[in-house]
Amino acid sequence: MGSLPLDTFQLLDPDVLANESRVVVDFIADYYRDIEQLPVRSQVEPGYLGKRLPDSAPYLPQSIDAILEDIREDIIPGLTHWQSPNFYAYFQANASTAGFLGEMLCSGLNVVGFNWISSPAATELEGIVMDWMGKMLKLPSSFLFSCGQGGGGVLHGSTCEAVVCTLAAARDKALSKIGADGITKLVVYASDQTHFTVQKASKLVGIPPSNFRAIPTTAASGYALTPDSVRSAMEADIAKGLVPLYLCATVGTTAVGAVDPLLELGKVANKYGVWYHIDAAYAGSSGICPEFRHYFDGVELAHSISMNPHKWFLTNMDCCCLWLKSPSALVDSLSTSPEILRNKASDAKIVVDYKDWQIALSRRFRAMKLWVVIRRYGVANLMEHIRSDVAMAKHFERLVAMDQRFEVVVPRKFSLVCFRLKPRFEGDDASDLNRRLLEAVNLSGRAFMTHAVVGGTYMIRFAIGTTLTEMRHVQATWKLIQSKADEIIV
Repeated sequence: MGSLPLDTFQLLDPDVLANESRVVVDFIADYYRDIEQLPVRSQVEPGYLGKRLPDSAPYLPQSIDAILEDIREDIIPGLTHWQSPNFYAYFQANASTAGFLGEMLCSGLNVVGFNWISSPAATELEGIVMDWMGKMLKLPSSFLFSCGQGGGGVLHGSTCEAVVCTLAAARDKALSKIGADGITKLVVYASDQTHFTVQKASKLVGIPPSNFRAIPTTAASGYALTPDSVRSAMEADIAKGLVPLYLCATVGTTAVGAVDPLLELGKVANKYGVWYHIDAAYAGSSGICPEFRHYFDGVELAHSISMNPHKWFLTNMDCCCLWLKSPSALVDSLSTSPEILRNKASDAKIVVDYKDWQIALSRRFRAMKLWVVIRRYGVANLMEHIRSDVAMAKHFERLVAMDQRFEVVVPRKFSLVCFRLKPRFEGDDASDLNRRLLEAVNLSGRAFMTHAVVGGTYMIRFAIGTTLTEMRHVQATWKLIQSKADEIIV
């Protein structure tokens, strides 16, 4: 059977770490150098990897070179390349050198800062970075630690977690008034464009699926939620003996980038005493630019707001910012105090223990990553990054408008353009035509886009935001789209 090669069995040797890290970094750098040559959407068939890899784990160690070779030959072909400059699907998940370095530091230090004493710097840096971000977005002082009004922020892994946590806080606050049996009366409100995570979160915290209101939107409002529709829905539920609990507004919906009217919706929420959350996962990053800040007017009426730096803020996955005016509501719902975690600072309530601001106990040092990104690029370059993507989207929108076969379906607000081939004859909704066009582009391997169906209209989404995307890529992709349209229109 052989003996274990002890000379290679060094679990955390600094020299091995330095040498093998260089090899991995070089591998990743080469990946980015060559990424433009790879098919953007993976071309493999389901189950491909099981045919390539062994069906049991190796008994003896294998070299990092052998592992990287398998990644090159077996894993890379099965990846859809989210960092390709020709990736325009779903939403941005952009990476950067600073984001990568911050992630290296986060993983390398590998601290588990569930409470202050377990790593004071991890907790305190998170509070500082959350205030930095809040000030960059010009959030009201009531959301910041430094202003002493009781507010503050936390870094989660995703919007899903942020919504679950705030919903749990809203639920427990309501049930303390109406009794635990009243959970079947609680109602959650969102639009039919709100990310499906809100509906999922509602189920997770025990809200009956029948008590989730996906309020219809229309093209007339730009697919934004209207105050009158929310008011009517809440009045109808109250008449049935139900209790409005939670309203989620969105800045930059997933399908079309719609922006809900935050101020007007906030007034409705406050009137009916519901928890008002703002989901700015996609477009929240744009708020650092003065020209986009007006989309956030009314945020002062919210109980909480979240945005994802891992989407459009050059911060590698994962990183979600959640701010609350009253974090105590979150802590009341999520806190636990087992004896093993007790310490003087926590008992004296003079520190933040982030374990009580989230679902899990353990947590990553995400603040390190976001801190490195902000420091390495500065606010000026971060704003330029946002503006550059928006400029490319504007250019693409103009290209679409210049070709009479196409139309922009929903007016662009940020860096997402929704377009389609126009119907060719009366009674044709052009859905099949646009499905064929989308698949033809994606099968080419030269670009990857996804679709949406909004208001019954099938449309192609062109979401710009990958760090490596330049104007030449946008222009080349448009020529590709036109050429594929030529092929399918006969």
